[in-house]
Amino acid sequence: MPKAGASTKTGGGDPKRTKAAKAVAVLREQHTFLAGTCSFTIDKRYELIRVIGKGAYGTVISCKDLLTGKDVAIKKITKAFEDVIDSKRILREMMLLRHLRHENTIGLLDIIPPAGSVETFDDVYMVLELMETDLHRIIHSKQSLTDDHAQFFISQVLRGLKYIHSAGVLHRDLKPSNLLVNSSCDLKICDFGLARGVNEDEMNLTEYVVTRWYRAPEVMLSSKTYTYGVDVWSTGCILAELLLRRPLFQGDDYIHQLQLINEILGHPSDEDMAFITSEKAKKFMSSLPNTPGIPFENQIPNANPHVYDLLRKMLAFNPAKRITIEDALKHPYLEQFASEPAPACSSLFVFPYDSETLDAMRLRELVWQELIHFRPEASVQLEEYLKSKQKGKEPDAIAGARTQSDAESVQRGEDTDESKKRRRPEDTITPVKSSRYDPSLFASLSAADDKSAGDKSPIDDGRPAGDTSS
Repeated sequence: MPKAGASTKTGGGDPKRTKAAKAVAVLREQHTFLAGTCSFTIDKRYELIRVIGKGAYGTVISCKDLLTGKDVAIKKITKAFEDVIDSKRILREMMLLRHLRHENTIGLLDIIPPAGSVETFDDVYMVLELMETDLHRIIHSKQSLTDDHAQFFISQVLRGLKYIHSAGVLHRDLKPSNLLVNSSCDLKICDFGLARGVNEDEMNLTEYVVTRWYRAPEVMLSSKTYTYGVDVWSTGCILAELLLRRPLFQGDDYIHQLQLINEILGHPSDEDMAFITSEKAKKFMSSLPNTPGIPFENQIPNANPHVYDLLRKMLAFNPAKRITIEDALKHPYLEQFASEPAPACSSLFVFPYDSETLDAMRLRELVWQELIHFRPEASVQLEEYLKSKQKGKEPDAIAGARTQSDAESVQRGEDTDESKKRRRPEDTITPVKSSRYDPSLFASLSAADDKSAGDKSPIDDGRPAGDTSS
């Protein structure tokens, strides 16, 4: 007989653990709700807070994660496999975000299992860190920005880029709206949909990358290849915008963009145009007025004297003469943050599917494999599907899932009319910790003025009809 008050084990295990396991199982169950006009089917562990934004690629919401107690962002990409080019970008971004682990890059926290099966699911749900706003909204708000703000923001961009570049990756789409910040001024780089590895076949790159106002001249001048310098140029444009409170080069098209660069920076020398391989592009640049340029001291009067030198070095027309990330981090303008370590990535990122012809079904399999890294239990469904596939008995549901548009996308190898109109919604993220620096220095910056920021710049993503970069 057990003593009074003693617990009796019945073989059912610790009751507290059993209860906790049941609670977790309930939170893993899925529920469907409307976020604005978009339907979400996600785990019950994620409780809707509000809709953050929506676009042609889907909707982003903020949620409370009931398992961790933290707020997160969930991005739903609708009809993710409708266009093969877009699907490949989604897969690449998932793999890259899982590879990158740095305080100045957005963190991928979870991929939510879809309601459908491996062969039929169409929507993708990515759970990301949540931040309060982005740098575009801060720059174009009434919020006061000091030189200390500019230094702190740019030092974090450079630290993030050093890590990204050390993984062998170019971001290729740096702009203020892709730099997410919180009220402590912590910054994270997001939206890696156009990022590429420098060793990928695609490094003979199309000019249609990077939003036009932040596009390096070598991208527009049909250079056969380009390097990490394209991200340095974009960062220089962002630094100037922080100080001016407006974009430095606001070109209406790429011809106008080059004309503005020539006017503001001065006409490049023959030596500085030597990298241009297109005779037509070189002839165009030579035809532009031989202007001396407008000194940054005149454009941004009364600024920190060191910033003028850094801007000139970041915005060097010749990419071979442009300052490197490492040297920029050591520049006198950023000396107050120079003692902070800037770690490199421990391994190169490799996207192994460039040489493989991917159709919608194969892309579903690969995205599901990414899901398994976060939800190991989802491997059972994939294994069952692959076994059925190996037996040569393709599940009936696959035939229904493969639409004529899927087949046409594979044959066409380019964006559909619908995908050309689509824009990727902004990724949003959550602070992992407070600022590493004196918070009082940046306490004045908050998201309170975010409402006055207005809409983001009505500029395109620089990829006109016919671009098939993936």
